Amino acid sequence: MILHKGDILFRQGEEGPLYRITSGLLKVVRLQEDGTPFLFNIIVPGEMIPHHSLLSPKEYHGTAIALVKTEAEPISPQKWYEQLQQEPLAYANVALQLQSKLRMMQERIDQLTTVTSKERIERLQQWFSTYLGNIPVYDILTQTEIAQLVGLRRETVNRLLREQTMKTSSM
Repeated sequence: MILHKGDILFRQGEEGPLYRITSGLLKVVRLQEDGTPFLFNIIVPGEMIPHHSLLSPKEYHGTAIALVKTEAEPISPQKWYEQLQQEPLAYANVALQLQSKLRMMQERIDQLTTVTSKERIERLQQWFSTYLGNIPVYDILTQTEIAQLVGLRRETVNRLLREQTMKTSSM
């Protein structure tokens, strides 16, 4: 299935299939009690989602939205869980997938805790460039979403991006 920027793959609270992401990027947003969205995850090619349902079914924890053109392959939960029961080695594959995601999250935590505000945004841009080339992160995410990912206030992100843009345009 092909999703275009802004298309929703699944919604928070619904139940449905698992998905293997073959290309593109997704953001996963969770609505808070007051209705405000909070961006808490970025899904990259090669991942199978939702992560929390790889071993047992559970409703979707957030809403998955395409950031760019994305291809996702639906996987029947019934077939997936039957395969796990029939092929115990499949659990090793799930463990490796979860390990990879944990390492990606650890890298993001390191970015949040070891650098200045300016460096956080630069490192986020570097990480996104792995998947998007030279497309600036602010063309893909809102300032609020960038702030949520790097642990800053939106106003700080706005100021730093403005400084970065002015510096780039004066070169």
